[in-house]
Amino acid sequence: MITRLKAFLAFWYDFVVGDDWRVAVGVIIALALTYLVGTTSVPAWWILPAAVVVLLPLTLWRVVRGQSSAPPTDGK
Repeated sequence: MITRLKAFLAFWYDFVVGDDWRVAVGVIIALALTYLVGTTSVPAWWILPAAVVVLLPLTLWRVVRGQSSAPPTDGK
């Protein structure tokens, strides 16, 4: 039973966090901010698209920067 529970939790961790924990934290912050703004009279629809506009380029920049510093491979 414990093995199955660990596997279940590992799946959800990998599904939610994936390769970059910073994106997961950014999405959680954006969702919380959307909820908080949604409880006021201010429209909250724009928060998640803005989070995508900010998080996606940052993630791509980190990946591209990491690949450019890696030594070239010869395809073997």
